[in-house]
Amino acid sequence: MQALAELLDLERYPIDSPETPATRALVERCQRGLRETGAAELPGFLRPEATAALAREAQDLVPKAHHHEGKATPYLELPEPGWPEDHPRNAWNPFSLAAVPYDCIPQESGLRALYAWEPLLDFVAACLGEPTLYRYADPLGALSLNVMEDGDEVEWHFDQADFVVSLALQNAESGGDFLSVPRIRSAEDENYPAVSRVLSGELEPGRIPMNPGTLLLFNGRTSLHCVSPTRGPKPRLVALLAYDTKPGTCASPLLQQSRYGRAQQPEGVAG
Repeated sequence: MQALAELLDLERYPIDSPETPATRALVERCQRGLRETGAAELPGFLRPEATAALAREAQDLVPKAHHHEGKATPYLELPEPGWPEDHPRNAWNPFSLAAVPYDCIPQESGLRALYAWEPLLDFVAACLGEPTLYRYADPLGALSLNVMEDGDEVEWHFDQADFVVSLALQNAESGGDFLSVPRIRSAEDENYPAVSRVLSGELEPGRIPMNPGTLLLFNGRTSLHCVSPTRGPKPRLVALLAYDTKPGTCASPLLQQSRYGRAQQPEGVAG
């Protein structure tokens, strides 16, 4: 895996040697971060020259991105009748961004090689405390590229997945800050008063540095988060690597249509 050795800083993050004390300590640090703040950050995971090369590659893919915008609630679902008007489940906020699907990312791409690399899959599983992880079967969403151009933003929301793995490739000229209020809710307590305070601006969020080259493991199901509006001609570019605890995972045709402008299910799966 010479190509990947050139992409990654394996001296700093020796994930290809899982039994070494350094890697075990790294896994423990990531587990602690996920427990305490809902996030585990690995700055400089990509070498600087690799970050620049993958950013150029991603920039070339921007014309293939499907742009989608609208309004959504923090819970990414329609409110049920009966919620008070000022309830956070009735809070609609704008979003605007674009996405490049997996099948538009070149076969020779370093991003594809990284996504297919078993040591990365095993490392993410270890950090999450899972015995096994599987790559998505989704032909569009297994590996994708988030593109945020001038004025784009991501609304305050909770993820519907337990975790997200992302790789920052390029910042916008300004804005595009990844803001989060970690562990604001749990399975036992939705903590609606605190969520309302975030939405009203009374409770200040923290900022998760997404400097280019950073690998981020993030639990967005319990941490309320958003991306502030981007400004300037240079797009914010972040690759999303999709894994699940069960095999064969694929987004619904409706979600694919919204995110990529088209739908495509795995072979043998009805749409």
